[in-house]
Amino acid sequence: MQRILLLVIGWLAIVLGTLGIILPLLPTTPFILLAAWCFARSSPRFHHWLLYRSWFGGYIRHWQQHRALPPKAKVRAILFIVITFAVSLWLVKVWWLRILLATMLCVLIIFMLRLPVVASEQENR
Repeated sequence: MQRILLLVIGWLAIVLGTLGIILPLLPTTPFILLAAWCFARSSPRFHHWLLYRSWFGGYIRHWQQHRALPPKAKVRAILFIVITFAVSLWLVKVWWLRILLATMLCVLIIFMLRLPVVASEQENR
């Protein structure tokens, strides 16, 4: 029963993480990490798929090895966050919602800037 529950949670996390790529208020990374954790405890097959066959596999493996982001990934993530929030701020006309979105944007940018980046020399080792 626990295995089935972890599989369901893992796949739900994959779906939510994938939606988080497009939707600015839905975070991708925590859901993908949750899916990796669930699959590691419930299904070696799905865990292998997530690490080696999915879009997210390279980033998960990199995080496991270095506990840091690749430099290009950090820049892309910040750029994508800014673009999606800019579109959201442009589309939303309610002032208090705009303030909320702008606050969330600032928090996310600060969070992303604080994440460690692996240097090229470390990555080659």
